[in-house]
Amino acid sequence: MNLSDIKKHLTSVSSINFILPDGTAVPQHFHVTEVGQITKKFIDCGGVVRNEKTVNFQLWEAGDFDHRLAPQKLVNIITLSEKTLGIEDAEIEVEYQSNTIGKYHLDFDGKNFLLKATQTNCLAQDKCGIPPEKLKVNLVDLSNNAQSCCTPGGKCC
Repeated sequence: MNLSDIKKHLTSVSSINFILPDGTAVPQHFHVTEVGQITKKFIDCGGVVRNEKTVNFQLWEAGDFDHRLAPQKLVNIITLSEKTLGIEDAEIEVEYQSNTIGKYHLDFDGKNFLLKATQTNCLAQDKCGIPPEKLKVNLVDLSNNAQSCCTPGGKCC
């Protein structure tokens, strides 16, 4: 989800609910402590230089149990961040504290903002010798109607 998407979705909800990948909700008294743009310049294992920009939201909860962030207040924070920091309309990455700081992608189901687990990946699998995943097929699932070349008289040998 990009920054423009969350701003649009915030106009359609009366409260902000973030749901973790395991289905539990981030407590309603969370704070958005940071909105920023992260620029990452790196080289992958295949030698390709890459540049990525993401918009970062950091969610935090404290003992302030009466705190509730209204949708319009978050829109105002985003708008101020865009104006002050020059933040671009990029993909959002959400940080949330669990056992360690977790990084999540963001999705929306029409009512809730869903924190989606992120995964690492090799960006140059073709250059660093990682074979492509083989298609896993059970032999019993193969069609019996297919004509085998290894039948008597099939001339495969």
